[in-house]
Amino acid sequence: MRPSRRAPDELRAVSLERGVVKYAEGSCLVKFGDTHVLVTATLEERLPPWLKGQGRGWVTAEYGMLPRATLERTRREASAGKQSGRTVEIQRLIGRSLRTALDLEALGERQITVDCDVLQADGGTRTASITGAWVALADCIAWMKARNMIKTNVLRDHVAAISCGIYNGTPVLDLDYAEDSSAETDANFVMTGDGRLIEVQGTAEKTPFSQDEFLALMALAQKGVARLVDLQKIAVG
Repeated sequence: MRPSRRAPDELRAVSLERGVVKYAEGSCLVKFGDTHVLVTATLEERLPPWLKGQGRGWVTAEYGMLPRATLERTRREASAGKQSGRTVEIQRLIGRSLRTALDLEALGERQITVDCDVLQADGGTRTASITGAWVALADCIAWMKARNMIKTNVLRDHVAAISCGIYNGTPVLDLDYAEDSSAETDANFVMTGDGRLIEVQGTAEKTPFSQDEFLALMALAQKGVARLVDLQKIAVG
């Protein structure tokens, strides 16, 4: 039995609320159960120096946790003077994932910065961030279209992400913290709307896992991402 009493293939309650930040070109408050992330997408008419003159745009991401997103207060990384390795890894993952969904040449020489701020953490903050970030990005693209800044379909596909793991010997979908902290194996899957893989992160925390177990996790992830993509479609209309 899972601590949450969910079925092995059951997601937590997921919500994607758009337009929650007045000034951002795109925004989304994403909730995966008790994990809540505020995502904003900001359009800027500038590029990193190494991209100038190449006739294409860029999408980058920043990620962070508020001090009381967790049970005990965590120190702001700004006060420590640097980001943790975990933070850098996650924001690079978010940026990579979103760039696969965009026609960067059609975007033009512009940059979209996606900020993911974890308000409350209960496992799966990176997967919730990616899923909500796509909604914020879609709204930013729609904002640009409404102003005739782009003419073609810049957004090529959906992107969503979900965690899976082996908990008490059973493959399960969408781990909360209670499961993630004691799972034998945990993995994160980032996929497109048509089920193609963007990135897979998998780790044996206690016991090495077999190919069959990995395929079971991937099957769960495909089912979970398909449901998340349906929710994204409903959210953006």
